[in-house]
Amino acid sequence: MTAVRPATLLGIAAEAALAVPGVAGLHPRLSRRLAAAASPTRTDVAHRASPEAGIRAGRAPDRPGWHIEVRCVLAEGRRALDVARNVHDRVGAAVLSHLAALDAVEPVTVEVAVTRIATGQDVA
Repeated sequence: MTAVRPATLLGIAAEAALAVPGVAGLHPRLSRRLAAAASPTRTDVAHRASPEAGIRAGRAPDRPGWHIEVRCVLAEGRRALDVARNVHDRVGAAVLSHLAALDAVEPVTVEVAVTRIATGQDVA
């Protein structure tokens, strides 16, 4: 059995979430946005958050397994519930598939939060 790295799960979850039709981007948590804003070496490239900034992955605090939190920005004209369910299912399946490939299958809970709806050129 290979060790599971949370950083790898972040990338897998971000890729799966961004592949869902209706997801305009992933939204970083407030703490990440504040840290980026306070950075003295902020440039246009550094200002844009990586997709993984909208994902948290860690051990479930109250039970065995992993807990993945996804914060999505939706495209205009999409039903939030439908997109959130699709993100939930795809992220869960992608993470479980990765864990199975490592022979490290454990329970995975996925929590999806829709933070806003992007309009026009507006993106995460």
